This record gives sequence, structure tokens and C-alpha cells, in this order.
Amino acid sequence: MQLTVTDVARMMDLSAVKTDTDLDAVQQLADHAKRLDCVCAYVLPGYVTRLKELLEDTPSVLVGAAVGFPSGAHATAIKAAEARQCVADGAGELDMVINVGMLRSGQYDFVEQDIRAVIDAAEGRLVKVILETHYLTDDQIRRGSEICVRAGADFVKTGTGWPETGATLHNIALIKSVVGDDAKVKASGGVRDLETLVEMYRLGARRFGVNTESGIRIFGECASLPDAAVQV
Repeated sequence: MQLTVTDVARMMDLSAVKTDTDLDAVQQLADHAKRLDCVCAYVLPGYVTRLKELLEDTPSVLVGAAVGFPSGAHATAIKAAEARQCVADGAGELDMVINVGMLRSGQYDFVEQDIRAVIDAAEGRLVKVILETHYLTDDQIRRGSEICVRAGADFVKTGTGWPETGATLHNIALIKSVVGDDAKVKASGGVRDLETLVEMYRLGARRFGVNTESGIRIFGECASLPDAAVQV
């Protein structure tokens, strides 16, 4: 089986979700998302309206919004309100952070209801739920993945990209072993080249969160291959 450069681009979520993201960074994100024709471009909630305007002429690229970034420790009502506002501003997808501390504390019902509140507020938009695996044991990753499936998440995502470590081959395989076909897996944090993307694809990841620099590099690596495709 091959992944073409188009296939790769349509699995990439380009993002600009750091504290120092400014309007210039949002403009660059939009420009590169259009050029690569990636599936989605992600910003923090305050920039959703601006990104929506910049992508108005490119309906194939969705606007994504980060909810509860980066800690996930917002009150549930605040997360739900943030999700509703992002949808109203034009977001087509949402990536939310679970309450990591509550998962670590074994408050599983709380975590599930927190996720459900955001999914309900999303009004049918695709929702990816971020575990932030850097802070979790394998058992907590398993339990968190199970909760995401029960709550109705479309994707289980490894992390925000903010901690020192993000997606690893181990935790991609672990999440996939739990969710099976009930949810998809998104790798984020540390996906910086085509080789890593392909390895994670083989283990079950079907979306990849990357910053603009990494997205351009991955796209270029694939485009330079014979037939602009990579074997998987």
C-alpha cells in the first residue's frame, strides 16, 4: 500500500497553538495550510474568527480550535462554553484536553462527563480528545482511552505538543489496542519527519498534529519520492 503526498497532507493538522502565536503566525499558518491542502489548521480560540476569514476561499481546509488548552483543568462549564464559542466563530473541528489531574486521581466519571459536555457543545463537529500521555502511566492511558470511547470521542489524541514528550510508537500502539475501530488515533508532539509519520500510521494513527515547519518538511519529503508516494 502507498500513501501519496495528497494522502499525507489530508492526514495533517497544521497548528499554531503556542503562547507566542501572533497574527503573523496565524497568517503563515493559513498560507501554508492552503498550499499543502492539509485537512485542518488549528489555532487557539481567540484566533478562530481570524483563521476562518483567511481560509474562506479554501473550503477543503477546516478551521480547528483547541479547547481547554493546555492543562485541561478548566471547569467543565468553561470548556463547554469555549467549545460553543469556537463553533459559533467557525470551527469545524475541536481538540479538547481532558482534565489530566482528575484522570490521574481516578475520578473517571468526572473525566467522562467533562468530555461529554464538550462533545455536546460541538453540535456534531468532529472532536478529538487529548490525553496528554506525557503525564500518564500506561494504565492511565488505557483507562483514559476507554473513557474517550464511552464518551463518544471521534479521535483519541496523544498530547498538546506542549510537554517535553508527545507521541511515541509505544503510546500510539497502546491507544490503538484499546480503541480498536471505535475511535481513531491522532499523534501529536514529536511528529517531525515522514519516517516517524509512516511508523505511526502503521501502528494505527490516522491524524498527525504538526507545527508549520514540520508539516512543510514532511510534505516535501513525500513529494520528493518516486511517484510522490511512500510505502506503508
